[in-house]
Amino acid sequence: MFGKASVKKPDLSPQSEEYLEDLAEELSVPTSRYEQAERSYKSLGDWLHREDSTVREHDPQVYVQGSFRLGTTIRPSNEDEEYDIDSVCELRKLGKGELSQQRLKQLLGAEIEAYRRAKSMNKPLREGRRCWALDYADGAQFHMDVVPALPDAASVRSLLESRGVDARWASTAIAITDNQVWSYPYVTDEWPRSNPKGYGEWFRSRMAVALERRKRWLAEQVRASIEDIPDYRVRTPLQAAVMILKRHRDHVFADRPDVRPISVIVTTLSAHSYGGEDTVGQALASILAGMDKYIQQRAGQYWIPNPTDELENFADKWAEHPERAQAFFDWLDRARSDFLRAAGSTDRKVITETWERGVGSELADRAYRRRQPPARPTLLKVASVAPPGAALSFPNKERVPTKPQGFGGAA
Repeated sequence: MFGKASVKKPDLSPQSEEYLEDLAEELSVPTSRYEQAERSYKSLGDWLHREDSTVREHDPQVYVQGSFRLGTTIRPSNEDEEYDIDSVCELRKLGKGELSQQRLKQLLGAEIEAYRRAKSMNKPLREGRRCWALDYADGAQFHMDVVPALPDAASVRSLLESRGVDARWASTAIAITDNQVWSYPYVTDEWPRSNPKGYGEWFRSRMAVALERRKRWLAEQVRASIEDIPDYRVRTPLQAAVMILKRHRDHVFADRPDVRPISVIVTTLSAHSYGGEDTVGQALASILAGMDKYIQQRAGQYWIPNPTDELENFADKWAEHPERAQAFFDWLDRARSDFLRAAGSTDRKVITETWERGVGSELADRAYRRRQPPARPTLLKVASVAPPGAALSFPNKERVPTKPQGFGGAA
């Protein structure tokens, strides 16, 4: 196993560090895409606040969630894939006791349909289990999922505190719609809950020092105030590592998408395992060594708690589908193996050939070519990782499971 006494301690070569930085650069989403996402959800928010809006009085707030919020979105692997902009529309002056999930979804659905028509969007509005999906023009290569929601902070805080678990993130908790739960058509307090803002803040807290350092560096380069630098203009080693692991997962499970580890599990375990390392390679080493340490066992069941709501298990489907648990551990072994093979090499071609197994030949080759003459420009590009530091080694002792960061102690 990785991180145990039987594993050879690898040194991470400067060439391998450089290659991983270039791999993350190739996976990164252009700044224009983040700006496009921001314009899209702000445009919908403006529409919902127009004078004749049927929901204006309920103070609608539209905001992004998921990988765009976390800065871990990866470029589609081909032109047929789209960017999925996950967003929330929270009606902040409505409560769960005033309407059903079904009514909330219908109310927002009518407004989103009116928005679609007003913006001359040709593709029909689609209804998902929890959201409405807006498909933009073919050339745009993205769609936006909008999850209807209501504020739920008081209820969630009360629940978490009654169970004796950490409620520090509860102030941004929301209640969401789900047309497959029994309570969907009824006015009841039983709504599915979520907290994308809280999760985003938790994830940010795990890389706060690195994020601040990179924003400050970029602000100095462009002679701007650090407050003027949006988070998406920089990329931390944690974000880069998550991006690489997500693409590795996608490639490994290209023919078995039904058992592919879900992104929130990869992201959560990565953030727990990240120790503030300064480079992508060091971050990956720490993450790969520690990911499985944060998978708990409760009553014989795998449990990966939501950092903002310890009562939610991100691995809840593993009990019903044990093949998904096995797939995760098999993938983790594969990712560790690929990383170890490339880590100590000083030959960029050998490193590239090794990573081809995990991310595909086209992406691996693009990363390889980034440092071939002529040299790539760097000014005003996304501020990435720091130059490679000291060589790494993996722990040579048995790991003792510890309590995941973000539960009951300082994050």
